[in-house]
Amino acid sequence: MTEKHLLILNSQQIEQKIVRIAYQILEDNLDEEEIIIAGILPSGGKLAARLKTVLDEIADFKSTLIGIELDKDSSKLQARFDFDMDICSHKVVILVDDVLNSGKTIAYGFGVFRDVPLKKLRTAVLIDRNHKRFPMTTDFAGMALSTVLKEHVEVVLDMEGEEDAVYLR
Repeated sequence: MTEKHLLILNSQQIEQKIVRIAYQILEDNLDEEEIIIAGILPSGGKLAARLKTVLDEIADFKSTLIGIELDKDSSKLQARFDFDMDICSHKVVILVDDVLNSGKTIAYGFGVFRDVPLKKLRTAVLIDRNHKRFPMTTDFAGMALSTVLKEHVEVVLDMEGEEDAVYLR
């Protein structure tokens, strides 16, 4: 039996969603001098880098890109990052991932900043699936998608030999 691949977003549509999210982030942070864009690695890091590129073109504030590596299979929060957490103090942090699926990854991402005095914490995802195990919502989403539990959303960004796309499998 062959695996079914349904194209949800093509490269151009992904870029349009990223630009729209960047403008929403700009509107939410007009009075800021600097924001931190925290990508959950690996895929959220790619999306975060693209958001930063657009924000650098349209916003007056400085945007700083950081990456967070989470052990998504662990029952406890286990995170690695290569930056001093103090750079986030009293700033706006945008936590970025490619897909909001069960909500566990975003919940773990919140935990990374638990002891940091932030100005505010927002979330941005390319795809927000509408069934979650954790009560997580996102502030900025490219697309909301109702799926069944068996279906998998695959985001392809910056992969050699493949065009950017979002598939439902």
